[in-house]
Amino acid sequence: MEDGRLSDRLASLKEHLQLENPLLVEAVGSFGKLDKVCRGIGLLGNDQSTISQIAWWPLISVLGPFSAGKSTFINYYLGTPVQQTGSHAVDDKFTVICYNAAGESRVLPGTALNADLRFPFYKMSEELEKVEPGEGGRIDSYIRLKTSPSDKLRGLILIDSPGFDADAQRTSTLRITNYIMDLSDLVLVLFDARRPEPGAMRDTLTHLVAATINRRDSNKFVYILNQMDIAAREDNPEEVVGAWQRALAQQGLTAGKFYRIYSPSAALPIADESLRQRFEAKRDADMAAIHNRMNQVRVERAYRIVGELEKLAREVEDVRVPEVRGMLARWRKGTVRRDAVLFGLLALVLAAAYVLTGHPFTNGLAPAWMEWVFAESWRAIPFLLLCLGGGLWLHFLARRWSTNAVARVVEKAYAHGPVREGLLRALAKNTAPWRSIFCSEPAGWGHKYRRILSSVISDSEKFIQSLNDRYAHPSGVWQQQPTPAAPAAPEPACE
Repeated sequence: MEDGRLSDRLASLKEHLQLENPLLVEAVGSFGKLDKVCRGIGLLGNDQSTISQIAWWPLISVLGPFSAGKSTFINYYLGTPVQQTGSHAVDDKFTVICYNAAGESRVLPGTALNADLRFPFYKMSEELEKVEPGEGGRIDSYIRLKTSPSDKLRGLILIDSPGFDADAQRTSTLRITNYIMDLSDLVLVLFDARRPEPGAMRDTLTHLVAATINRRDSNKFVYILNQMDIAAREDNPEEVVGAWQRALAQQGLTAGKFYRIYSPSAALPIADESLRQRFEAKRDADMAAIHNRMNQVRVERAYRIVGELEKLAREVEDVRVPEVRGMLARWRKGTVRRDAVLFGLLALVLAAAYVLTGHPFTNGLAPAWMEWVFAESWRAIPFLLLCLGGGLWLHFLARRWSTNAVARVVEKAYAHGPVREGLLRALAKNTAPWRSIFCSEPAGWGHKYRRILSSVISDSEKFIQSLNDRYAHPSGVWQQQPTPAAPAAPEPACE
């Protein structure tokens, strides 16, 4: 059964989506059907939803090493000084930036994000607590929310990350970085052209480049060499670019666009007129391409959410259910094996007692010292019940040991995250005392849930067709979609 607080958050999400894209309100309903299946199997708790695993607002994250010009880039894009800038590291938090219709900028603590389903970092304190005990209570030390009246933020969320250094970064910070890369519609990875030896950043390049180019969503990563105005002062500025291109090629990035930019407001003057014109022309072209890519995420967001719906539905049936079956098979074998060991030891103890008492039988099979038990039926029945209870206790002990053994295997095989937690929760549900070890199928799984998943996949295909009718017009005929009475691009609630 769905948690009441979760229902309230989902209602709030639907209310905001209704103003911007009613199609996504229908998608929320399909996610609800998917939640029903996952809760039945045990992959989700009553207070959890697959909806919280994705970002519902278009999300752009800006990553990069210390002093790569991330904040300056964001300020230039927004046309307002939202972020503090400097030649050295000036920020050590992840900053979520969204629109404020009140016309003022505000800074809100991380708890504003931690408790709101509509934003990234929902329940991030729980994730931090799992990685490092005690860190969940320090959520404000890791993230914060800023608001800005810039119109470019309407219906959009930006995330500015602290300077990245894979060598020195804490586990919790790396976890947040990976988390926002997964959620984002677009990831801008900025590097500092002022650093002439990119090879010294090998670990950082590995995490931000090598680990991302083979991702299923690798096309959302854009690599940018920032602060190129510094290179104009070199004897051979193209050598700076060449060094970075070779460094990225060593990490596997041999194709795709590599942008070169610098902020006009923070640039150093270039004395050579022809060189200045060449650098400005390249900067303007690349900056326009980057901004155009950023503006596209509002459309891409709808496709991403619908695509995620289908992916999660197929993943449950094709991946998670077989994984749960595998865990149950391992648990079943472990329980039978441990039963054999425990009951075998018990049999050895009884046999030893028989031998040590020295031919104790008088008549029948009962030893003489147990005749008092079987002399009266009222004594025999409680005794047999006690033996049955002892046998059941040994069996459930074997079940618990097997469950713990399988849980350790899962914890080693999967990193901290929703997948590991879901499998462990499913394991606990499927190995409950009232579940027989002979149940080969996961709890709740059957024809009913298969039909629900099929309907979710069918819904996602219909949503894609509706999006194509709105944005692609494959039939060649354009029909204007009715415009809701409310503003076309409402902002996330950051008032």
